[in-house]
This record gives sequence, C-alpha cells and structure tokens, in this order.
Amino acid sequence: MSKSSYDTVIIGSGPGGYVAAIRCAQLGMKTALIERYPKLGGTCLNVGCIPSKALLDSSEHFHNANKHFEEHGILLKNLKVDFVQMVHRKDEVVNATVDGVQFLMKKNKIDVYHGHGSFVDKTNIKITPDKGDATTIEAKNIIIATGSKPATIKGVEIDKRRIITSTEALVLKDIPKKMLVIGGGIIGLEMGSVYARLGTEVHVFEYADTLIAGMDLDLGTELHKILAKELNIQFHFKHKVQSVENKGKEIKLIALDANDKAMEMTGDYCLVAVGRKAYTDQLGLENVGIQVDERGKVPINDDLQTAVGNIYAIGDVIRGAMLAHKASDEGVFVAEKLAGQHPHINYRAIPSVVYTWPEVSSVGYSEQELKAEGIPFKSGKFPFKASGRARAAMETDGFIKVLAHKETDEILGMHMIGARVADLIIEGVLALEYRASAEDIGIFSHPHPTFSEAVMEAALAATDKRSIHM
Repeated sequence: MSKSSYDTVIIGSGPGGYVAAIRCAQLGMKTALIERYPKLGGTCLNVGCIPSKALLDSSEHFHNANKHFEEHGILLKNLKVDFVQMVHRKDEVVNATVDGVQFLMKKNKIDVYHGHGSFVDKTNIKITPDKGDATTIEAKNIIIATGSKPATIKGVEIDKRRIITSTEALVLKDIPKKMLVIGGGIIGLEMGSVYARLGTEVHVFEYADTLIAGMDLDLGTELHKILAKELNIQFHFKHKVQSVENKGKEIKLIALDANDKAMEMTGDYCLVAVGRKAYTDQLGLENVGIQVDERGKVPINDDLQTAVGNIYAIGDVIRGAMLAHKASDEGVFVAEKLAGQHPHINYRAIPSVVYTWPEVSSVGYSEQELKAEGIPFKSGKFPFKASGRARAAMETDGFIKVLAHKETDEILGMHMIGARVADLIIEGVLALEYRASAEDIGIFSHPHPTFSEAVMEAALAATDKRSIHM
C-alpha cells in the first residue's frame, strides 16, 4: 500500500494547529492534521480556555444571584449550586466546540490522524495510535503545533488527586471547602475565582509582590483589591512554596515568607498554577537535528522556521506568550508563507486577557516597559465609577488606562480592568495596528451609554487631559 503524501502536515490540533490546517487547505494545499488524543482542539478547547470560561460564567451567575440580585430587586429563596449540572454544562460546551472543529476539518477536506506523531526524518512522520499499528505519512512541509502542559516547581509533585493542575480542577466531583493556589497569574486567579464564588476558602501563594506580574502594575494592584474584597480570596505575596504533601484527605503546604519564616497551611486541594512548559517530548526532533532550549521550546527564525528549512513551529512550543490567539495568528502566518504570500504579525499588538470578574486586558507597552526603555509617554486613566452605563449595571470597579507617546500622541499601550474589557481591548489592538493617536480614539464617536465610552474618555485624558466626565 502506497504511503500518503501531503503538501503540509500539522502535528497538534489546538488553536494553532487546526487554524493552520484550515488556512493551508484554503490556499490549495493537500493537508493533514495529527492529534495525539481522541478529540481535536488541544488544551484550549478541551481542558483550558473553553471549559474554564464555561465554569467562570456559571460561577459568576451564582455569585451575582447570591450577592447582587436583591439590590436589583430580584428576590430568590433557597439559592444553591448544583455542581454536577454546572460541570455537565461545561462538558456540553466543550463537546459542541470540539465537534465544530471536527466539522471544519471535513468541510475543508483535511485528513485527520489520531495518534502520537514523531519525526522519522525531515519529510516523514510516524503516527502511533493507542491501539493498532503505526503508520507513516510524507509531507513537503511540517508544522509543529504541539502546545504546552502544566509546569511545576521544585518540591511540588503533581499527583492529580490532591495536588492538581487546572485540568483536574475542571473536573472535581465536589466543591472544596478550602483550596490553596500556587501562582497569582492568569490560570490561578481564574480557577481560584471559580471556586471562591461557590463558597470555597481560597488562598493564593505568589512568589512576586503583585498579581499578574507580566501586565501593567496598576492592573495587578487593582485586581488584588477587588478579589480580596469581593470574593474574600486571601493572598500571600513574597512567599516561596517549599513543599506540598498529600496527606490523604487533605494537603499540607509549607512556604517561606520574605523573611524566610516558615508558614504551614492545610487544605482540601492544592492547585499548582505556575505556568506551562512546551510539549515537545518524544517528537523525534533528534532525528531531524532540531534541538530544543532549556525550557523545551523550539528555536525559530522570524519566519517561524526551524533549523530544518521545511519544518516550522508555532504557538506554545516557540518563544513568546502562551496564548491561543497568538498560536492561531502564527498558524495563518506560516500557511501564507508557504503559499508565497507576505503575512505579518505585530507581536506588540497581541492582547492578553484575564477572565476573572472584573476582567483584565492589556495590549502594547506597559508603563513599566516604557520607563525601562526610556520612551517618553503620557498617561490617561478613566474609572468606571464615572461611567453612567457602569453605574446602571452595578459594574463600577476598575478603569481604562491609555499610554501615548509624549511627543507624537501615538498610542503605545492600553490597559483595562472592569466589566467586559475582554471585548473592549480590541480598540487598543486596532489603535496599535493602525498607529492611531490618543486623540483619534478620543474624537471617534462612541455610543452612549456604553462601557466603550470609558476608552474614549481615557484617550481624551491622555490627550492634554481633555476627559469630559472627569
């Protein structure tokens, strides 16, 4: 039987891989997609972005009903959580999304192979299924899109029972009484928020002195204040976790504070949320002469090309932020490069979002980065408490912050915390891509009353302090 040959083969079906496959097919390439697991979609669709947002939305509905509905004039009796149904709904959302990706593969005539893909040589990929014989396919070009897996720290061994990652946190059978979270980044705060809203006592241990340390410091400071007040999450900054031990029905965590004083705490679960590492294990990269760096990432050039000319890599396995939409952008970029086009990615204009409530979003330079690089800037900030729409919705926490060049007024960064800012950040993305000035955003007509008016007001505040409602 002859071996199947393709123009392009993609290893990994997450948001980078499946998007790359679709774009390759659209551009006329015979395309195949290899997925290690039975379902398509990778971490994001199955155990990451999509299921976590489903639980975040469900838990926020309960929190609002429990804490805020009465002020709206809505009275409820015997309010309680059906956690089994909440998790079931999450699973239905995941299944519908995954089925959608499967449909897109058929629609675009992309061949899908299930099994572990590994390099035989630079044009041949061996696919080893869980059951049955391995097969080999051939490709002119290959894209590595295998994503990432949860990382841990020294002294903490993830057992997936009491010492868990976000994957296990999505499928707990009961609502914990007490959860300890290691890491004050996006994953830890999102999953911590889910359970805090449902009544879990949540403690966050963070080595740094702020939350979401990679974003503008004003955002972390504000988010800390809101989560502590609204959800009663307790934060332990400048704490270095030394060990976590599964004691059977509980865990014991030991951490050192800034003065090296030991602190001991027990809980039902410990959620390890200290980031992710590239998933490049057993890919057979040694067979093609590709060496990963100390973090397991694949070195690439500006064209996302590895040291082997016909092999590319995208998403979490290469440098840069580990974001689903970054991976998708890179998947399209490589597909269009292979088709002879001239695509472009502005990495500075890729936004980052935290789906707590309030949401947090950011794009472009932070204030700290501008200061470090000596770029002259001006800042405009507008609080949601000054927004009529936010007051009507009882969503007055947070602000919009606009950073613009002091001399040219070009927008350099936009940072937000508040209701619906995951959607509002696109104004900042467009401003950066089109090199708009703060005045441009400030004079564009924004509908009233909307949350988007806060973006306009912050832009005006950065333009010679012209904010109308402050």
